[in-house]
Amino acid sequence: MALVATMLALTAFAVPAQAHGGPAADPAVITTWDDIAIRTMTVDTVPSLHPTVVQLNLGMMSAAVYDAVVSIEGGYVPYGGRVDVHGRRHASSQAAAATAAYRMLTTNFPQFAVKLAGDYQSSLALIPGGRAKDQGIAVGEAAAARILLLRQGDGRNDPSIAYTRTPAPGVWRPTPPALAPFAVVWMGFVRPMVLGSQTQIPLHGPDALTSRHYARDFKEVHDFGSATGSMRTPEQTETALFWSDNTPVQYQAGVRDLVTRHHLDIVRSAHTFAVLNASGADAAISCWRAKYDYAYWRPITAIREADTDGNPATVAEPTWTPLIATPPYPEYPSGHACLTGAYAGGLSALFGARHIDLNVSSAVTMTARHYQTARELNEDTMNARIWLGLHFRRAMTDGNGLGQDVAAFVVRNAFQPAHGRDRPHW
Repeated sequence: MALVATMLALTAFAVPAQAHGGPAADPAVITTWDDIAIRTMTVDTVPSLHPTVVQLNLGMMSAAVYDAVVSIEGGYVPYGGRVDVHGRRHASSQAAAATAAYRMLTTNFPQFAVKLAGDYQSSLALIPGGRAKDQGIAVGEAAAARILLLRQGDGRNDPSIAYTRTPAPGVWRPTPPALAPFAVVWMGFVRPMVLGSQTQIPLHGPDALTSRHYARDFKEVHDFGSATGSMRTPEQTETALFWSDNTPVQYQAGVRDLVTRHHLDIVRSAHTFAVLNASGADAAISCWRAKYDYAYWRPITAIREADTDGNPATVAEPTWTPLIATPPYPEYPSGHACLTGAYAGGLSALFGARHIDLNVSSAVTMTARHYQTARELNEDTMNARIWLGLHFRRAMTDGNGLGQDVAAFVVRNAFQPAHGRDRPHW
């Protein structure tokens, strides 16, 4: 596995592709449409879509863009099958990428069709007219159509999925102050993109309420996650708030910066986003299914009702409040940890665990951080959610591990380097 990661890391920084001896397609089309997708789902959509829904849509769009690009340029095996449009070998992969992204977004977010059409025309205006451009558009349309067909009936927005567990010690229930119901409860029943099922990755499960491990984690979040009287240092508080921003927004901006700084060509840019976003999508699905199945209570409930947990080492504190408001869904495993594990695992496979070179910014603290290693990223984010008062440590370690396992499976089973006639032709 280490050898595979090293080889992938080395090829990631190779000379940009030039299809058939022509000028290289501008890889900026990949980052541009990723940015447009984030804007569509988190700025234009009011209120913003839930981060897991954003991640799922990013996974689908990135797969379509990837298929469009590699069907023309070669280099990797298409996710949904090669698009056999006549003349595709001479098509513009830049036009194909823009078209695939545009079609996915307009289909899934038709309310923004006019604005997206303007974005699309701006993208196409950068590409010289002619047969290659027209063929690229055709490839992009076909690639998007195939992904949309594959995702039909995948369980998105299924109204029949409901959370009906009766509150009891250890069981999640809506938390103050909003007392909102389980958000996007259907996510855990969506068909994954690469995994065989939502429950494919096994989990330890939350600690028993009467266990010493539970008492230890209870004390940690009680002491370090409180809004007032906390043992957090100022630096720990800054870390906690830094990572309270919208998770996909932070990571997508970081990946856009990464592929741009390292001058990845259009093929490797499309491949990077496909691996990371499909991993993130399947990690979100798996995580939400585990939240539904385990239905574990949040620290705010656990601490306020500790006199019901049967553990003599915990003491109830009826007014305990976390640093920020608790999100409306069960505690185990952590959704943030699941997504971070997927990104960290994917970046490790692509660039090496000690060389992820990721810059991340936060709109909450208005600061930026650099992560050279996956270990640094994982540690900071796992601590942050505890210091926010949102999670027990078991939820962080298990969620992060789940995300890493998902990414490892995706890297082994999808978006693979091609052989034979579909090898790169530069």
